[in-house]
Order: sequence, then structure tokens, then C-alpha cells
Amino acid sequence: MSTVSSLRNRAGTSLFLRVAGPDGLASRERIHGTPGPRWYPPGSAIRTVHGDASMFVGGMRALLLQSLHPAAMAAVAAHSGYRGDPWGRLARTSTFIATTTFATIDDATAAIDQVRRVHDRIRGVTPEGIEYAASDSTLLRWVHVAEVDSFLRAHRVYGQRPLDTDGADEYVAQASRVAVALGAERVPESTAELAKALEEFRPVLGPSTAARDAADFLLHEPPVPRSLRPGYTLLARAAVASMPAWTFEMLGLERPGPFGLSAARDAGAVATRSIRWMLGPDDASRVAGVG
Repeated sequence: MSTVSSLRNRAGTSLFLRVAGPDGLASRERIHGTPGPRWYPPGSAIRTVHGDASMFVGGMRALLLQSLHPAAMAAVAAHSGYRGDPWGRLARTSTFIATTTFATIDDATAAIDQVRRVHDRIRGVTPEGIEYAASDSTLLRWVHVAEVDSFLRAHRVYGQRPLDTDGADEYVAQASRVAVALGAERVPESTAELAKALEEFRPVLGPSTAARDAADFLLHEPPVPRSLRPGYTLLARAAVASMPAWTFEMLGLERPGPFGLSAARDAGAVATRSIRWMLGPDDASRVAGVG
């Protein structure tokens, strides 16, 4: 094996285990090696999106966007452990996405059932006195809308094979299956419905100390080794630049100008290409966590 190939393999394995957790290799074998029917066939839009390096940008954008819902942010701050165990939370999330996208129907259903049981135990009150429950169908709808909008937007900019209009609609429709199974209602099934849903949530979104603390943590206190900071910074710049214009003031962020937006887009392209290089030519289904 050449020195370059050896370096790439080491870097790719290190990145993979960071995202997927210490049990990532075993989980990958289970997800892809277990025989049985799957919800989505090879080549489907959801496999294309969730298996692409653009998920790194989309995932960070989704966290920033989700934080603007007071109840969602209160639940994350109180119950997710994103500060104390950020890599553990990432591994759990990425494994869930990979399982529901690539695993057998039985395994995907079991993963959803497990998350529903966890959601049933998560409830509380926001600092403003608003009661919340993780199993609330509207809250689940918001989390789903923020994720799908972010994953799709990142993929259409940084994806190796960006979806066309029909492919984007297919992705939104396919992604709705898991949201409905988790208990969400009025789940969008097209890009037009997705845009409408995002607008419908605007009146309940707003700034909060918790949301700004989360943004500061994600963007300025990243829980990554010093060696990974440059790449993380590129991903963060791309994620911030892709946020809707109305979110910047809410999160206490400075909105990039035309030059800044162009530079951020270039940064995202460099970062996603680097991730693909590290993970090797069989990038599909690796990035979502345990592919």
C-alpha cells in the first residue's frame, strides 16, 4: 500500500469512528450485512443524500436551525448531553439515520421504536414556562422539517451527484416515512410542502439564550482535536452561510456579505471533497454514520 493510500485509510477510519462511535464498524456490518428487505432501494434519493459528505454541512445547519424553536432547544439543552457528550450524541444520531436509511426494515423499525420510548420519557418546561414533550407531534414535525431542509440544501450545493427537482421531491417524500413513524403529523412530502412548513413555523421561532449558547458552542468551542479544527471551521462556515437570512440576528451571528458567501461556499466544497478523499471512492452510505 502506498504512503498516500495508507494515510487516507488512517484518516478515513479515524473520521468514521469519530462520527459513528467506537462501535461504528460493528454497526456498519450489521446495517449493510444483514440480509432482508429495505425501505429504500439502491440509487434512491434518500440513499444518495444520506450517503454523501454534504451531510456534514447539513447536519451542522440542522442543529443551528432546530435551536430556534424554544421547546426543541429546551429539550436538547436539558436531555441530549450535547455539551457533556457531543460525540456520543452525534454517534447516536448518525447511527439512527444510517439504520433507517440503509438497514433492514426490521432493524429500522426497531430503531424507531427505541427512539419513541426515549421520547416518551423526555418532557419538561422551558425557561419561559412553556411545557414541552419530545413526543409532541408538532415538535417532531419541526425537528424533521429543519433536518430535511438542511440535508437537502447542503446536498444540492455540495453533493457529489446533486439531485434534480424530481429527485429533491423524491427525497422529501422518502424522508417523511421515518418522521411519520416517530409520531410527527402533517409531514411534508415535496419541496413545495417543505418550504410551506418552514414558513408556518416562523411565528414560533425566535432568539433565546440557550440557542445562542448552542451556536457559540458549535461554532466557537468545537469539541474536536486541534488537528481537526481547520476542517471543522470550513464546515461551520459553509453551514452558517447556508442559513436563512432571517436566522442570523436570532442566533447572534453576522450575516456574510457577497464575498463572504462565496468564500464560505468554496470552504464547504473543499471540506466535503476532503471528506470524500478520506473515506475513499465508496463514499455512498459511509457518511451518514455507519455506512
